[in-house]
Amino acid sequence: MAVLRRAADLCGYPVWTWSVTRGLARDGQDSQIDTAEAKTALRFVRELVDPGVYVFHDLGPSFEDHHVVRLLKEFAMQAEPGQTAVVTGSDLAVPSELDGLAMPWTLSPPDRDEIEALVLRTMQDLQARGLSVGLQEDGVRSLVDAATGITLPELERLLVRAAIADGVLDAQDIEAVRTAKAELLASDGVLELVSTDLGDLSSVGGMDALKSWLSSRGQGFGPAARDFGLQAPRGVLLTGVPGCGKSLVAKTVARSFGLPLVLLDPGAIYGSFVGESESRLRSALDAIEAMVPVVLWIDEIEKGFATGEADLDSGVSRRVLGTFLRWLQDRADGVFLVATCNDVTRLPPELLRRGRFDEIFFVDLPEVGERRQILELHLSRRRREPASFDLETIVAASEGFTGAELEGAVVGGMYRAFAAGRDLTTDDLLSELAETMPISRTRAEDIAALRAWAKGRAVPASGPAPISSEPERPG
Repeated sequence: MAVLRRAADLCGYPVWTWSVTRGLARDGQDSQIDTAEAKTALRFVRELVDPGVYVFHDLGPSFEDHHVVRLLKEFAMQAEPGQTAVVTGSDLAVPSELDGLAMPWTLSPPDRDEIEALVLRTMQDLQARGLSVGLQEDGVRSLVDAATGITLPELERLLVRAAIADGVLDAQDIEAVRTAKAELLASDGVLELVSTDLGDLSSVGGMDALKSWLSSRGQGFGPAARDFGLQAPRGVLLTGVPGCGKSLVAKTVARSFGLPLVLLDPGAIYGSFVGESESRLRSALDAIEAMVPVVLWIDEIEKGFATGEADLDSGVSRRVLGTFLRWLQDRADGVFLVATCNDVTRLPPELLRRGRFDEIFFVDLPEVGERRQILELHLSRRRREPASFDLETIVAASEGFTGAELEGAVVGGMYRAFAAGRDLTTDDLLSELAETMPISRTRAEDIAALRAWAKGRAVPASGPAPISSEPERPG
């Protein structure tokens, strides 16, 4: 309404508004006639000859009445110069009868200037109420980044609520605003806000090259990087042996970046009606872009965008893939995509080309030093002192074990010790390892195939950090 009133004022036109509860009335006045029915209001408007902007709030349900659609069509065809009808709604489809007469328009979220003005005004209001504000210039800019994509009233409520909670609005509230924004925008079951309470990248054992690369790229989201001329990083594809920590990295990278983590479930995209799957995906991707900056996680991406399935579903998979690829090409800065994949051979080649991701990493079975780190992390997480165990012997016995299997051995050993009424020992862990058949033996051929594909195509997640130039910008 603010946009419409501003535009009408520039033209010198009055604004009239209609709702089913108030009827039709000129701005600042009460309705003088009974126009609660949409048909009555449209007949009244059709008789007017003076310029004006006539806004009908939530008229969509009335489109089921063909009289309403016809009256609106006749108004559009016979309107006097300067007369415009505007229909508002949160999920509004233009009736086919109005094709060519009605222009669909989605109001974009507030821009940075509008958000910054509201933040500064709210900070002054909070101080006037006796609350503290601990944000300097950089903090205000970070808060504006965090708030991009939500409406001004929603933002004002979030800021006031955050300040009242502890009596101060400061840098600690920025992450809360990001999280609240993600909760507001995630919908339809396609997107899910994921907790990042597992810790940051330091809680991941091994994969030093990958962690170093991610830590470097994470600096690209701040205002200083933007001032330096850097574009925000675009994302990473993690492929490799199942159970070696790819999903754990996705969960912890958002915490390290200080961003919310949103999971996109490809399986929830597909619907039973024609065009429903593409529509769901577009809606989810629009919501993600409204959350920026954000970390988007797609787990086992090959299950949603695999090749060879389009002929089995009348081409739906191909159309969904096309929609996703176009978004990858043109997506807004600030969406960092972390995609995990266990079977990279099922992915279409166009998804793997340079520019879709900043880098592709291969996560292999953990080496000796990495297995030691993983065991130390899991023991410490369960309040056990790693130095009290013979880790050298345990590490040697765990050759070929994944990170998930090492965690399983620690958990199984603790159950074994608990049942025996004593504390966990090295023998408990060795017994669990001896009784476990690791994936490196049960799927040795598959792992060999994964390693063969990764050679020359992906960067090892372990070892020295890769030296790469600024990722090329697609297009």
